[in-house]
Amino acid sequence: MVEYIKWLGHASILISIGEKNIYVDPWKLKKDQPKADLILITHSHYDHFSPDDINKIIRNDTVIIGPHDILKIKTGEKIEIKPGQETDLKWVKIKGVPAYNINKNFHPKSNNWCGYIIEIGGNKIYIAGDTDFIPEMKNIVADVVILPVGGTYTMTAEEAANAVNIIRPKIAIPYHFGDIVGSEKDAKFFSSFILNSEVKILKIEK
Repeated sequence: MVEYIKWLGHASILISIGEKNIYVDPWKLKKDQPKADLILITHSHYDHFSPDDINKIIRNDTVIIGPHDILKIKTGEKIEIKPGQETDLKWVKIKGVPAYNINKNFHPKSNNWCGYIIEIGGNKIYIAGDTDFIPEMKNIVADVVILPVGGTYTMTAEEAANAVNIIRPKIAIPYHFGDIVGSEKDAKFFSSFILNSEVKILKIEK
């Protein structure tokens, strides 16, 4: 499954299966990225919701899913989602899951911002979004988890590892480091705490 997942830097992910392309929080995209079938936006901070980058990859039939405060974008088919809600596009199922801070105020729970569980190709991929290690993670079931490790605005590398050790996915991928906050040292520190999952530290796709 990991061969279908590309890290585009910071919190930007591309999942490509067959001819379908799913972007999560596209930002600072390089030229000539494939067009999007689906774009998932976790929340409205500029480094996650970038209309300029969305416009680089959008088509007339691209679907954009996200919380209410990103639906102001004028292009694409838009679907609002809140934590706990699901939408089925036939070829992929998307579930919004909570993403919020518990010991800082950058991402209030009341904003209803999201992480996502993406069910595609017989696998479930959990992309946490900007969040701390929250109680709801104890109920996550996923084959692959992608968690922020940069700290400051999200959970730390050690907290992210604690989340992985509770969720127990097959594969854990750290992200949200190397731009604005965090470094590869955080990703390696995260890896050192993982007990039962395989860790994949991805390189940024050029």
